[in-house]
Amino acid sequence: MSRLTDSPQYCGPADRDRAWRVGIGGPVGSGKTALVASLCERMKATFPIGVVTNDIFTTEDADTLRRMGVLDPDRIVAVRTGCCPHTAIRDDIGANLDAVEQLERAVGPVGVILIESGGDNLTATFSYGLVDRQIFVLDVAGGDDVARKGGPGVTRSDLLVVNKVDLAPLVGADVDRMLSDAKAARGTLPVIPTAVRHGQGIDRVIGWLVDERRRTLAGPGP
Repeated sequence: MSRLTDSPQYCGPADRDRAWRVGIGGPVGSGKTALVASLCERMKATFPIGVVTNDIFTTEDADTLRRMGVLDPDRIVAVRTGCCPHTAIRDDIGANLDAVEQLERAVGPVGVILIESGGDNLTATFSYGLVDRQIFVLDVAGGDDVARKGGPGVTRSDLLVVNKVDLAPLVGADVDRMLSDAKAARGTLPVIPTAVRHGQGIDRVIGWLVDERRRTLAGPGP
């Protein structure tokens, strides 16, 4: 992060006049779409909310969210990246910025926009020109050694979610070790264990989001 505006702590005056944007990334099958759905269902009464999904060739994740009825359909916009998912969220963010603008034009002021990446590897991170905060999602079924392997998604995301902790006994995963490895890799950055399908840990994720949004809108300190 070489520029001030690449920092998650940066909040220029114009940021208060647009939606607060949160990137959600992680490997295929880690539970990103389920997390987005749960956040929409629980937060939409508090904030006007919208979603931008990324898939390489399809609109599958957006279609899934519409079928679930978590938001009005016009609050969900799909981006077909046509390339590696991390390219569209970090290196060439134009399509996602266009989708955000399309969403805001269609539904009016939006308090929070969740931008879901296509499934990618541990190097996937969002540009802070696109999002204000980013969440990276791992799941225990992907192996309890994944957090120890690190990578920018694990070590630098603003929040790491370790999902599907309820499946640990079925896949022989050690959740405590996975959480310990994650915390060792991340230092003071937060880690939250979840079982999204059962609602476990979602309130903690929402609490973090609300606090971080409040910090952003408050602007930099004196």
